[in-house]
Amino acid sequence: MYIKHLSLTNFRSFTRLDIDIPQRVVLLVGANAQGKTSILEAIYFLAAFTSFQTHADRQIVNFTEAKNNSLTVTRLVAEYQRARNKHRLEARLILEPTGVVNSQRLRKEVLLDGVKKPVSDVIGHFNAVIFVPQMSQIIEGAPEDRRRYLNLALAQSTPAYARILSEYNQALTQRNALLKMLGERGGSGEQLEVWDEALTRLGAQIILWRIEAIQQIERLASRVHHELTHGSEILRVVYEPAFDPLPRPNGQLGLKIDTVVDRSGLDLKEIQDGFRAGLNALRSLEIGRGVTTIGPHRDEMRFLANDIDLGSYGSRGQVRTALLALKLAEVNWMKDRTGEWPVILLDEVMAELDQQRRGDLLKYVGESEQVLFTTTDLNLFSPEFAGNADVWRVEGGRVEK
Repeated sequence: MYIKHLSLTNFRSFTRLDIDIPQRVVLLVGANAQGKTSILEAIYFLAAFTSFQTHADRQIVNFTEAKNNSLTVTRLVAEYQRARNKHRLEARLILEPTGVVNSQRLRKEVLLDGVKKPVSDVIGHFNAVIFVPQMSQIIEGAPEDRRRYLNLALAQSTPAYARILSEYNQALTQRNALLKMLGERGGSGEQLEVWDEALTRLGAQIILWRIEAIQQIERLASRVHHELTHGSEILRVVYEPAFDPLPRPNGQLGLKIDTVVDRSGLDLKEIQDGFRAGLNALRSLEIGRGVTTIGPHRDEMRFLANDIDLGSYGSRGQVRTALLALKLAEVNWMKDRTGEWPVILLDEVMAELDQQRRGDLLKYVGESEQVLFTTTDLNLFSPEFAGNADVWRVEGGRVEK
């Protein structure tokens, strides 16, 4: 899979950009704040329909246009090749007046091959993996950072994941509202049964998908990490579901983080039955708190090297190495799931790595179909590698080939 043409209108600092992108390595070279990262952000947005830079879509709309016009349309269009078929994917962010003085709302539209579709139906049709240094939050940040990473990876590679997750979150919102009302006004807890059933059906499927994905990613990441550390460290990715479908031995409340757990033998019905029973057992407690306390919305994932939790005790070098292994594993995992190489996007990564790691990275990405690097220093790449790549200069929101 690779992009053939990218068109941007009113995206970040780009008022207009139209570029053909070759099926090879592209090096985007330039000083900071010139628009290099924005190009990667735009490509990734067309894969995930969210930005890795911000949670607010409004922030990617060109600031000058939004300030001077009550109606602003940001358009991102990619023409790309998937297997033997050509496709056209378009995302529109429409900032429009609401009728209230100086008030605007943002509306998102997505079109695949000219047909308007829900985001949940389109996500995964075009795939990209992004690696930026600030993604160390996946390892060092809060649990929601790790859940977001997992959700974005699964949404691209697993049909229906985005839709099921959206439906789960809607049911969760309704259940929490009912829990709060019951806690404040009283009433029969049986009213929760319809939402318990929805959470059970949807949440169990999410848990099963996450079990499978984390085990597959861990297998791939541990292999890459073993090579990057020359066998000195063993990387593990530990899934800690807020509702754990595995029975606890001897009434044990929790498992130690370094405990090796195999959930691969669980089936969907087992998870559903256990989740339903868990919600029922916690009903009185949750009514008192006004919130749902178990389920995939509270899942956690941790990264261990030689049984040391990298999020709490890892050195900067260990975290960088584990993150690099994770993202390279994600590339191969996505290829295994979809049958297509994702487009690989690497933002200022070479400056964060030592010479050995740079060579390892270039070796791994060399097998893929299309890779885009950004850098402020072309000398970070070997002359041979740079000579076989397209080198583009980016300055002031303009791209010169």
